[in-house]
Amino acid sequence: MDVQYRLLAELEAAFDRLVERIDALLEVYEASPGQAWALESPRPDAEWLRRALLDFWYQDGQDGRVTRSYVGLIAANERLLGTVAEVNTAKSHFSTILAQIRQQAASLIPEIKAVLPFRHPVLHDHLRGQGLARLHLKQCWRHLPVADAPLSRVRLAWYTSGRSIKRLTTHDAERMLLALDSDAPHVRIQLKRLGGVPDGEALAQVQRQAPVMRANLFFREPLADGRSRRAMNLPLPLFIPACDGRLPDHNQPLPRPPQGRTRAKRSDERLEEEVFLPSLRIFRYRG
Repeated sequence: MDVQYRLLAELEAAFDRLVERIDALLEVYEASPGQAWALESPRPDAEWLRRALLDFWYQDGQDGRVTRSYVGLIAANERLLGTVAEVNTAKSHFSTILAQIRQQAASLIPEIKAVLPFRHPVLHDHLRGQGLARLHLKQCWRHLPVADAPLSRVRLAWYTSGRSIKRLTTHDAERMLLALDSDAPHVRIQLKRLGGVPDGEALAQVQRQAPVMRANLFFREPLADGRSRRAMNLPLPLFIPACDGRLPDHNQPLPRPPQGRTRAKRSDERLEEEVFLPSLRIFRYRG
């Protein structure tokens, strides 16, 4: 119990520090003369940035694996970059303590989601008329993206073909099917299908990932390691070093991801076209 109280107190202090650092960043941003652009806001002012940086909530029906994005570009002077670094340090500290809680006192997680939002008036305002909101922990600790150096241009595009692939054995797949309703006809059909696969054959469970905005950054000068460009996801506004307060050249992507696949199918695709065990999104590898 003492460990739980200590960890909860440490997390509450880390959360307080995070909100304080975001408030400090917003104060500097409001006083900053630098240019800014946002995908879905004609006026990315301090209030817009406040909404983006303090959006810590699940929305009704939101998949717990999905986070909301706030795509934008911000020309940042040294002072603003300093406050961004402090926010990211606070996020890392919050994430570290949260990982300890998951390992040592996972039962605290529901209490954390219920208690932390009410520690700050600015956050409590988000909850008026919404009942008990749940804290989206990943939206608390995800870092603010920062360009490594001044940029000459940025090219933005939706990436809709992302997926994660987990390699499984036939025994893994059988155990997962049996954990479903093994008397259900569709499960029995899949168990029978799996029974025809050799024991040593590897299978792949595929999870489609939500569309993300990808940014290709082109540096004005090569970095120390020789790189002249970098690609990164933009879940939050990108802060770009700019002593003159001006944004680099950038394109205007679609406000929403396109429907369907946007990239050509790889010629070295190793998975079969048809899903093998639909209930588990498991595919066979090509022979």
